[in-house]
Amino acid sequence: MTEIDVYCMPGMAASPKIFEFISLPEPFKIHLLSWIPPFKDEKLSAYAKRMCYRINTTNPVLIGVSFGGVLVQEMAKHISVQKVIIISSVKNKDELPMPMKMARTTNAHKLLPTQWINNIEMLALFAFGKGIKKKLELYKKYLSERNSEYLDWSINALVNWDQEEAAKSIIHIHGKKDTVFPLKNISEPCKVINGGHAAIMTEAQWFNSELPDIIL
Repeated sequence: MTEIDVYCMPGMAASPKIFEFISLPEPFKIHLLSWIPPFKDEKLSAYAKRMCYRINTTNPVLIGVSFGGVLVQEMAKHISVQKVIIISSVKNKDELPMPMKMARTTNAHKLLPTQWINNIEMLALFAFGKGIKKKLELYKKYLSERNSEYLDWSINALVNWDQEEAAKSIIHIHGKKDTVFPLKNISEPCKVINGGHAAIMTEAQWFNSELPDIIL
């Protein structure tokens, strides 16, 4: 069978290590993506186009977690893809939680003291949700993007994401205990699984079992 290239994009502030428990059999080949520094005032669409230069194969499968799920949807607007799978993410701006929707009009998010990026506990809760409190030391190693300029850009890009309708072919997988993007805001189609915002790690066994069939 022809090799199937699967590119995995982590969430905001997270490193590709969040995929360390994901293992897919042949013919799948996993490629790990990581965040690149954004340009000042760079639009998400332009950033996504630059990220596409890191895709070295044709017609790949894109998997994105959290804000990475938003990014891969934007990337798919620039290149041909076999499939887009988002995990613990949102398909359109209406699925964003109310505080983010309000921030879009008030710009309140720009008042956030993003210097707390240096507070590893706050950053971990922001990146992975409340469910990881008891395992904070374990989750610290998954945080690689601790630059306040990157975080400012990421939060602004997410809050102002203007997608109204997702591509019909998109596959959305969401943890029922997600505290960052609460399930109550998520519309169909969506496959609900156990776990919270960090489901890609806590439910890795489910993903390893189900992703091959989902991709094919």
